Amino acid sequence: MMRANSIAVALIGLAVAGPATSADFSDPTWPCVQRKVEQLSPGLMWPYPIEAEAEAELDDALQRDIRDLGETLALRRVALEDATPQVEAFAAAHAGNPAHLGQVFTTVFDRLSTRRARIIRGIGEFSLGQIALAEKIDATRAEMDRLMAADSPDFDKVDVLEEQLDWDQVIYSDRQRSITYLCETPVLLERRLFGIAQMLQAVVREDG
Repeated sequence: MMRANSIAVALIGLAVAGPATSADFSDPTWPCVQRKVEQLSPGLMWPYPIEAEAEAELDDALQRDIRDLGETLALRRVALEDATPQVEAFAAAHAGNPAHLGQVFTTVFDRLSTRRARIIRGIGEFSLGQIALAEKIDATRAEMDRLMAADSPDFDKVDVLEEQLDWDQVIYSDRQRSITYLCETPVLLERRLFGIAQMLQAVVREDG
């Protein structure tokens, strides 16, 4: 029986499953080809000062408008082009004020960056689970090799190990099929944030 090349095989298998972008192998538990960036900076997306106005300084209607638009834009099921009328209506109602539009972006950024951070943590946990399963598969193969090399192999035990090996390999392969989607999800959230920032910037009035 051929023995796998231990954890390296598992890590390579996880890595090649993701889209071809710049890889970062500094974290052996990170399975994606995409470079791991744990925290995003709103300043890289929003060019205007984001004023931390106290809620008491905003009237209830403006707070509600900011919250409603921000929460709508944060929903991935809402296509950005479908939200354009709401963005334009908000800008018209509030004179394209960059501070208010910046608060909308902050609302979206807080929600999507929090969601993205949870997904990244989940990917790390997924990867550790796959590495542990790969180690278990390697150990089972090694034990089967040892038993088969004996003068009188214990075929009953080998059969039990082979059944467990088959099951573990099915589980490992099934999980591997989901890694591309998992790795792409943080990237999709980043793209959405950049798209929202551009959409909001397009309706800013410098004198707003």
